[in-house]
Amino acid sequence: MQVTVTPIDGLLVLEPKIFGDDRGFVFESFNQQTFDNALGSLSSYDSVIRFVQDNHSKSSKGVLRGLHYQAAPHAQGKLVRVVQGEVWDVSVDIRQGSPTRGQSFCVLLTAENKRQLWIPKGFAHGFVTLSETAEFLYKTTDFYSPEHERCIAWNDPVLAVDWQLERLGGMQPQLSEKDKLGAAWATIKT
Repeated sequence: MQVTVTPIDGLLVLEPKIFGDDRGFVFESFNQQTFDNALGSLSSYDSVIRFVQDNHSKSSKGVLRGLHYQAAPHAQGKLVRVVQGEVWDVSVDIRQGSPTRGQSFCVLLTAENKRQLWIPKGFAHGFVTLSETAEFLYKTTDFYSPEHERCIAWNDPVLAVDWQLERLGGMQPQLSEKDKLGAAWATIKT
């Protein structure tokens, strides 16, 4: 597995070794030891990550989900990937005291490139579906807790996230009612 450290401390792009031929392909999508070794190379980690829940979502073209996070004491780390279609994936550093607080990192995740993104606790996360449909898988380090769920406005002008909406060909993003009510960045306290 190739591990790429991003400009924001803690975020990692993981690219598996794919073994394929004219019959298809096989790859190791998760290996705890490999994952622990990748995290061990970062100064910000001093313990092993344990995943407790797997989630699977399907979205139509133009669906924008985010920017979501869970507040302490139920903050979640996420390991995300796309198994069908393609999404523009966005993570925003919301950690108090971080030199990159408020900065975003974006990456194209597709069924084709099989990239995964490790998003530690202290980040808000979202994505927009660029293909006709996309199926998105994510492992989490804490259970879903509705009372700790939070949402930051996807289009907050201070964050100025580049959602690559031009890839939607003029289509406006489709948002849930919850995401339409996302909080302004200025009000976020983590």
